[in-house]
Amino acid sequence: MKLTTLENAEKVPFNLDGRKMFTNDKVELVHLALKPNEEIALHANPFDVIFFILDGTGTIFYEETQTKAETNNSIYIEKDKQRGMKNTGNEIFKVLVVKVF
Repeated sequence: MKLTTLENAEKVPFNLDGRKMFTNDKVELVHLALKPNEEIALHANPFDVIFFILDGTGTIFYEETQTKAETNNSIYIEKDKQRGMKNTGNEIFKVLVVKVF
């Protein structure tokens, strides 16, 4: 068993509040906390991803579309597809990112 807390989790190598909660060769869990109006630009990755909205309101960008994301929503995006997100609320937008390798 391994317990990881937000306080001891490895930070992601980007200029945002992201913490690697779990990593192995099949999956990675990342806890993101975006400030109001903070945005992750459109980008593609070679793995599937599931965004689970823990708290707050934001917009998930997928290719040329966008979807409103609220607490307890999950959004699945296939590998190699453009994706991004933005906090559109007034509170911290917390998202659990599940990367499936």
